[in-house]
Amino acid sequence: MARYSYDCPVRWSDLDAFGHVNNARFLTLYEEARAALMFLAARAEGITTLEAGTVVARHEVDYLRPVDFGEPVRIELWLSDIRNASFRVSYELFDAGRLASRATSVLVPYDLAAGRPRRLSGTEREFLSCWQSD
Repeated sequence: MARYSYDCPVRWSDLDAFGHVNNARFLTLYEEARAALMFLAARAEGITTLEAGTVVARHEVDYLRPVDFGEPVRIELWLSDIRNASFRVSYELFDAGRLASRATSVLVPYDLAAGRPRRLSGTEREFLSCWQSD
């Protein structure tokens, strides 16, 4: 199974009043990992269309244990479904080597100029397929 791995720092501003990463900030951490794949890794392959327009249609998060301020967390992500005009990103977030959260996001390629969803190109599909797993 091909997974993209990203080490993400936990910032002081990510914490809630109890000293744990706020539940909403988990989405920010997942976003950073997803952006690294779709922008940095894709750009390294000559693909810039994903960063030019992709919107989130859905998020689903399971919180398994609290995450405290400290060392960066490791986020592993992969594509669990690729369709003509959407794809599902699955994530696992590890804190000190222990699984702390699981999540999925459904993303839709989007034509910002036209203001509407679009289909994945063959090049985008080929890149995303490199990270696909059940």
